[in-house]
Amino acid sequence: MGIQDRRIRRTQHRLATALIDLTLEKGFDAVTIRDITERADVGYATFFRHYKDKYELLKDVLDVVLIELVSLLRTAQPTNGPGSTGALIFRYVQEHNEVVRALLGTQNLRQQLLKAATETTISESGPRPGSIIPLEIASYHIVASSIALIEWWLDHDMPYPIELMGNIYEELIARPTNEAALLPREQ
Repeated sequence: MGIQDRRIRRTQHRLATALIDLTLEKGFDAVTIRDITERADVGYATFFRHYKDKYELLKDVLDVVLIELVSLLRTAQPTNGPGSTGALIFRYVQEHNEVVRALLGTQNLRQQLLKAATETTISESGPRPGSIIPLEIASYHIVASSIALIEWWLDHDMPYPIELMGNIYEELIARPTNEAALLPREQ
């Protein structure tokens, strides 16, 4: 059973890597399943044993990224200093910049990312007492602003170091939004 599981994971990884590479080369809409299987060196029929279409494969990639980011952010300690959460985000983006570029460059998936990350933020936060800003608006704002900052950084070839981007994230996005509307839920 373990050998089969490893083969499945290896095949899925190869398909995901091929999809990301091809998306960066020619755009998601131009990528075909045949392109993906040829790049991954996987049989065409094998693709359909794992996914019904390229959208399901891309959704699988998105799910992995979200799980990794949420896990990373849950381990962040606010006492690690200003910008530490932002530095974690930007370190992840730098280390996985090809995947992030592919996800953000696909409009449908960008919307799914925005929705899923907003829902996660809502579940991980609570409304600040006395705030006039509804939780769903504050959550959407912090996620959309974070995505915009990440896109800017990637579009400009990551001109500033991770630590500075973490501080910029903290000062422009996290601190003002948290002070105005969000409280972390008790763990």
